[in-house]
Amino acid sequence: MNKKIKENQVNWGIVGVGDVCEVKSAPAMNLVANSRIEAVMRRNADKAQDYAKRHQIEKWYSDADALINDPKVNAIYIATPPDAHLEYTIKAANAGKPVYVEKPMARTHAECQEMISVCEKAGVPLYVAYYRRALPHFLKIKELIESGAIGDVRFVEVRMCKPLVPDIITHQTNHWRVNPEVSGGGYFYDLASHQLDFLDFLFGPIRKASGYSANQGGQYKAEDIVTASFEFTKGVLGTGSWCFASGEVSDKDITTIVGSKGEISYVSFGKAEVTLRRDTSEDKVFSFDLPKHIQQPLIQQVVDDLLGNGRCVSTGVSGARTNHVMEWMANF
Repeated sequence: MNKKIKENQVNWGIVGVGDVCEVKSAPAMNLVANSRIEAVMRRNADKAQDYAKRHQIEKWYSDADALINDPKVNAIYIATPPDAHLEYTIKAANAGKPVYVEKPMARTHAECQEMISVCEKAGVPLYVAYYRRALPHFLKIKELIESGAIGDVRFVEVRMCKPLVPDIITHQTNHWRVNPEVSGGGYFYDLASHQLDFLDFLFGPIRKASGYSANQGGQYKAEDIVTASFEFTKGVLGTGSWCFASGEVSDKDITTIVGSKGEISYVSFGKAEVTLRRDTSEDKVFSFDLPKHIQQPLIQQVVDDLLGNGRCVSTGVSGARTNHVMEWMANF
């Protein structure tokens, strides 16, 4: 593969060092070989400086343009909420620097398409942080399906229910995740995007989908329930229900893949376990240890891709498909 940066080292500049950069993502950039964090940015200068100090990073900015145009930075990680993804992707691409952007990729499919276009025009790669594509238990699911462990896949069923005010926002119903002007949607966009992207990784693109969305709890602007049906290009069918206004007794996260000879079930968020049930044998449970920095395996792929040593499986093209599917399902 051809190198996508001139240097033999990926020097990251991070735009928006908020919560996701504490453990999940950014620290891994200093652990992957031939990768390091050159500089970080946050609009609040005190918080930017504090992050840099705590993570032993020499350089910090409160201005995104200054970071993006830093001559020592040769790759940009955009870790802001989705409303800023397009703006900063355009600036990074115009500066000739590859982009790794948080999920969901943008607020709308149209914004995703613009991000892809500007990066293609500038000749820089675009990656999206759908890190389940690189985690061991999700790769085990892919291996089981491809090996024929459950025969021919018939359908997929996704169910997610969470209490009306989940712990994730600690009773802050004005959180950006439930403000469509910032996030594109509600918790469906935040959480179901991971699930749908992984299904895209397993079965290829969803070619059509339809659904219904509503706000039943009335606690914030965004939808809090979505139900949908969908079909993959390979003929596998699927249904999904995502309710973020349930009672605690209904709290559930389960995906089941049904085949002609068995089924696979797993949770998308939480313990790294995969259950295999077959017609001819006892159930098997495969358990895995998750990396401390959950994005590290995917970041390794990004670095390898940039240095010409491998390929990253999560790109702007695949990430945009997930946004498109969510719009179909939520009737946006």
